[in-house]
Amino acid sequence: MGRLGGVESFNTSWMTETLEVTADTPLVTGHVKWFDAAKGFGFVVADAGGPDILLHANVLRNFGQGSIADTSAVELRVQRTERGLQAVEVLSITPPEGGEEASGFEAILHDLDDVALTPARVKWFDKAKGFGFANAYGDNQDIFLHIEILRKCGLADLEAGEAVCLRIVEGDRGQMAAEVHSWDYALNND
Repeated sequence: MGRLGGVESFNTSWMTETLEVTADTPLVTGHVKWFDAAKGFGFVVADAGGPDILLHANVLRNFGQGSIADTSAVELRVQRTERGLQAVEVLSITPPEGGEEASGFEAILHDLDDVALTPARVKWFDKAKGFGFANAYGDNQDIFLHIEILRKCGLADLEAGEAVCLRIVEGDRGQMAAEVHSWDYALNND
């Protein structure tokens, strides 16, 4: 712990250690216990048990995401540090199963396989309000983003200016995202 302007602060410099990933780096599967994009970290619980695994925002960003929904299944490479286990690479993320359906959106969440992924940039998103807007590249028309759709896709939050890819449908009040994915998702899934 350090002191900053008379206030106790948590020293997170140890979370950004440069750790080398090799073929021998252990592979772990588990689920996200919690992740706070504002704090820049969260924890994963391994399926095999053991101590919590630190997941730093930089490691998640290297995978192409700025946030991750609680209870998402993950596959990670981890290393033991002086402070415990730390994820050094995210290999896969599977959004939470079942649980919350995107209530009120069932009518538009039909078979989306024929809906192309559209590159977009987040205009703004307010997690507390549960919604925000994005714009497809080359188009200034707003595309509605809802928190339930993010959760369904394994995301917890979005930052203004973040590049994403969307499956866009026509809703009662205009265009809305029926799927929201990290920018890199389109490289492997379309």
